[in-house]
Amino acid sequence: MSSGVEFVKDGHVARVVLDRPKALNAITPQMDDALLDAWTEINDDPDIWVAILSATGEKAFCAGGDVSGAAEGPSRRMALGGGLTGVGGPLLTLRKPLVAAVQGYVIGGGFELAMCADVIVAADTAQFGMPETKVGIIGEAGIMHRAIRQLPHHIALAMILTGERIPAAAAERYGLVNEVVGYPDLAEAADRWAQKITAASPLAVQAAKEAVLSRVGWPLEVALATRYEPIEAYASTKDRLEGRAAFAERRAPRWQGR
Repeated sequence: MSSGVEFVKDGHVARVVLDRPKALNAITPQMDDALLDAWTEINDDPDIWVAILSATGEKAFCAGGDVSGAAEGPSRRMALGGGLTGVGGPLLTLRKPLVAAVQGYVIGGGFELAMCADVIVAADTAQFGMPETKVGIIGEAGIMHRAIRQLPHHIALAMILTGERIPAAAAERYGLVNEVVGYPDLAEAADRWAQKITAASPLAVQAAKEAVLSRVGWPLEVALATRYEPIEAYASTKDRLEGRAAFAERRAPRWQGR
């Protein structure tokens, strides 16, 4: 039986696809497990430099957790605060860059899943929302904590308190998404962002992501005074030497991720 999540390596790109379009790609316990396995492999595989998260079907990226009761099985939903593993999975930090390509309904846990990405490309059909208060279902509010940090204060609170959705154009205006395209162009746009990222040094990218996100909630003085081990370790890598050589020779660098 399919887990509802497809995972494919394509060169240095990992493709993670939510694949339950008839159920609006709602997250089941099996999908929760499959997502954790995918992120773990992406973290552990040095040949994966970037991941793309997408979903099948034009109607929805993800409608949140499956509350139909149709999917039975073990899950980590009691380990609250995850986001990347769908619905309350264990808190997991993805060290590699993540591009999310979203369309249609991006709501509830699906919205939180998208907010875990570093770059979000949205189809012009996308609608973002947190329906929890509107339908009278409220949990540990991980999605709300993310929204209040990634959206303007009053926009996030209005969405939280009313349960109303915002369209892709508004999400782009508020800085939530990086680009809005027509649905037929969504996959191509996500690939283009992935290519931009893989053109940079993968180890430098990973070190930069760890540094900025690990201190994003701290005062600037603390962030500036912190020593970042991945950045220090990068100084002795082959890729750093390759970057200097490529610059001196005026050619494109040939990264190894080593």
